[in-house]
Amino acid sequence: GILKFVEIMVNLLVLICVGAAQASVAGFTSLGGFGTGSFSLSSAYIPFEGTELQEVRELDMQFTQIRAPCVYGGVAFSLTAAALTLVFLVVGAKPIQQLRIGLLAGECAFSLLAGTAYVVAVGLYLHFVSRVNSTEVCKRRERLYARRGYTSMNCAVQGGDAAVGLFG
Repeated sequence: GILKFVEIMVNLLVLICVGAAQASVAGFTSLGGFGTGSFSLSSAYIPFEGTELQEVRELDMQFTQIRAPCVYGGVAFSLTAAALTLVFLVVGAKPIQQLRIGLLAGECAFSLLAGTAYVVAVGLYLHFVSRVNSTEVCKRRERLYARRGYTSMNCAVQGGDAAVGLFG
């Protein structure tokens, strides 16, 4: 049971890190999607004006859209793994002598499959993040932000993405 709780918590940490990684690279003009429309939560903090502001907005939107499959895939994978682990936790909440061998074998197979799937999923996540970071959209965006002294909007693998790999 303790191991299942730890697995669920790690899945939730991966979920949080995927969301945090997206929020940290979303940019000033998108604010994770909250700054759209006529009202912007981040309007006081945008250091750009005029055509440069429009270009940054377009690049932020394009970058967020390019990166969306990484986010949606990470969220779906971690939620699915957490839910299946929770199912095994609830079904197996009996004394060990009362559990059927088939359930224990299924739980063992699930754990092996989930471990293998996580290694593959983390590899794919980091591969796609690296591909997104090597696009021309990311490079143009990095140059625009760097002109204003903002070096955190770069095309390197961010700390949140590294945390996803670490917890995964």
